[in-house]
Amino acid sequence: MGGTVRWGVLATGGIAARFTADVQGLPDAEVVAVASRTEASARDFAERHGIARAYGSWAELVADDEVDVVYVATPHSAHHAAASLALRAGKHVLCEKAFTLNSREAKELVALARDRGLFLMEAMWTYLNPVVRRLTELVRGGAIGEIRTVQADFGFAGDFAAGHRLRDPDLGGGALLDLGVYPVSFAHLLLGEPDRIQADALLSPEGVDLNTGMLLGWDSGANALLSCSIVGHHPTAATVIGTAGRIDVPRDFFHPDHFVLRRAGAEPETITSGPGPQGLSGMQYEAVEVARAVRAGESESPLVPLEGSLAVMRTLDAVRDRIGVRYPADR
Repeated sequence: MGGTVRWGVLATGGIAARFTADVQGLPDAEVVAVASRTEASARDFAERHGIARAYGSWAELVADDEVDVVYVATPHSAHHAAASLALRAGKHVLCEKAFTLNSREAKELVALARDRGLFLMEAMWTYLNPVVRRLTELVRGGAIGEIRTVQADFGFAGDFAAGHRLRDPDLGGGALLDLGVYPVSFAHLLLGEPDRIQADALLSPEGVDLNTGMLLGWDSGANALLSCSIVGHHPTAATVIGTAGRIDVPRDFFHPDHFVLRRAGAEPETITSGPGPQGLSGMQYEAVEVARAVRAGESESPLVPLEGSLAVMRTLDAVRDRIGVRYPADR
């Protein structure tokens, strides 16, 4: 594939709008179609974002011959169905996180993409953020010695009534898959899949997690202290502690604009990103990586590998098992 990459956006919520705006700010990408479960919603989205075609069904979008890649922006409860539909139609797929509701669904998506020879990537924008990539390079290069502890949290307090999707087990509700996926993925990025998993949580009357703490352990002696919440305001910060220093990401660790490197015996260094394209939120890095990989004929990204997404889903499954959260889709 050469030239402009043509995107089809599946769903019309806030994250779809944010992604669309970022893609439209790129010189070699275009959003050519959008789909929703209702034509009215799709048309409204298309008019607001200047998109040529609006479809009232997912099937129409994936059948569009002018769509190269489908961006799945539905709630995670529908990721498996939407991404499967696109892959079976021969489309490359970028699928929002959490990748799916459970590791079984994730394995099915990966197997389908590999069977069809199509590109598939979880939209874990954290891994593609330039600041996080620099942080990872420094850690892997030994800047703070061997990792001993990773700390990360993501939480906010919201007035979510019983009928809200975040309280609905049928929709994969709870803090873990919406917010906890970020600290878990951050720990995986630096340390890989854990050898041991402990967790505790406050559950809602519906049986989803409202406030969750996790302790992950590795045979190397490293551990990760992670938390997520929809009932408490967290700093959304991260710290990586090593034998020769530490790195502090003081806010928005999942898409930071800077971090502080504190080497033992040296003055702190603040490391920031470059200026970047104006007006873009950070989701453009996903679109750029998808385009690069698809043009190169790659079926997955080395920066967001499918085995890594599967490993994160296994950890999320294990955490849910420890805290007693089950979804109907697990059966």
